[in-house]
Amino acid sequence: MASTYQFPLSFPPISHLQSPNSILLPNFHKTPRKLAAINGDNGVTETLKPKSKGRKKGTETTSSGKTKRSKKPETVSDDLIIEEVEEDYDDGIDFPYEQPPLICCFGAAQKEFVPSVRKSEIQMHPDMYSTWKNLQWDPPEFGRAPGGPPSNVAIAHVRLGGRAAFIGKVGDDDFGQELVLTMNKENVQTRGVKFDTKGARTGASYMKIKFEDGKMKAETIRESAEDSLLSTELNISVLKEARVFHFNSEVITSPKMESALYRAIALSRKFGGLVFFDLNLPLPLWTSRDETRVAIKKAWDHADIIEVTKQELEFLLDEDHYERRRNYKPQYFSQTFEQTKNRRDYYHYTRDEISPLWHDGIKLLFVTDGTLRIHYYTPSFDGVVIGTEDVLITPFTCDRTGSGDAVVAGIMRKLTTTPEMFENQDVMERQLRFAIAAGIISQWTIGAVRGFPSESATQNLKEQVYVPSMW
Repeated sequence: MASTYQFPLSFPPISHLQSPNSILLPNFHKTPRKLAAINGDNGVTETLKPKSKGRKKGTETTSSGKTKRSKKPETVSDDLIIEEVEEDYDDGIDFPYEQPPLICCFGAAQKEFVPSVRKSEIQMHPDMYSTWKNLQWDPPEFGRAPGGPPSNVAIAHVRLGGRAAFIGKVGDDDFGQELVLTMNKENVQTRGVKFDTKGARTGASYMKIKFEDGKMKAETIRESAEDSLLSTELNISVLKEARVFHFNSEVITSPKMESALYRAIALSRKFGGLVFFDLNLPLPLWTSRDETRVAIKKAWDHADIIEVTKQELEFLLDEDHYERRRNYKPQYFSQTFEQTKNRRDYYHYTRDEISPLWHDGIKLLFVTDGTLRIHYYTPSFDGVVIGTEDVLITPFTCDRTGSGDAVVAGIMRKLTTTPEMFENQDVMERQLRFAIAAGIISQWTIGAVRGFPSESATQNLKEQVYVPSMW
């Protein structure tokens, strides 16, 4: 007679770090566990064999559970040759690839200081003075705000309902510990974060808008802890599980981070992940324009999905494209209408015009113009999605620092859950409207992380901005 027992109402939660082989059931009896009869084999004992939905291992593991590893020294070449130590890597864990898929954000986690109080000669009520939010011209005080494009994208992606992990290095100081704590609170996996114990400080930026030219002035700590991540400090288990590997161009300004970056790209490609290149081009961080183009071209050639702004695209193109854009006259406006002189330029670059930057490995290229428009290019089609005007830069402007990061997070969120975007143009445009809505909401609150919206709020705004046929 088969022995049976009653299953508990719920099992203890399973951590994402836990191996399927280490899942424990409550110990109701001292006798060996027997599975409940579900196929008519009453009384037949079985061992628990978790079904893995992940990719097959390249090598067979021995009965002792140990994996053979090569003892060759680690070297990273420019052509991304994966060494034997990486080819034979196997930690013995097959991930079931939970839904939604995991993305990995690689780069710097910095601390930003945004203006918190408006400087005014007019006497105001203290409470009203400290809580009035759109007042950011010449601030006497700054407020802490977690920053850094990769960490911002990871947090925004989780807010939008996805799963994200961060790989990088922070200083072993108050700023670094606070950044890791913030990511943990936002449910971003930090198992790939390293602390610098050699005294390097966490990167920090002081953001402020000047009256003279209306441009943003940022003071940044360089060199900082984020520039010292070594290729040997990469968490390979994160790269193995991640379906999308995201990085931006700031990491290739540091030689140490550059070697770690290209090794991470090689591992991500080996494990079947897509490489997402988010170009972030603050020219003062570079020594020359020629060096910038060479470094970006190298990273560009290894990317599957690329996101650039319209200004960054024009920087990478030659002068001929500048003149072609200047001479373009839109025909759908009345030339006698006075207000057209101050209108934004809506020029959409053709496939021939961007052909100098195109390579066979690109699956998607996004060219963003704030939240006004997103231009997209694939090997089979291209087009543009219309959004809304950005919030104007005035003394009453909200913070737009994280708007671009929210747009990128929205794009990756839909790419991981709606793969039809790669082949269907209608699906592409519908999902990009979700990313535009995320970028709009993020402008309404000071501090990038504080302003990132939830998935429901983004969907609600999308349904308010667009008619139902465009959802």
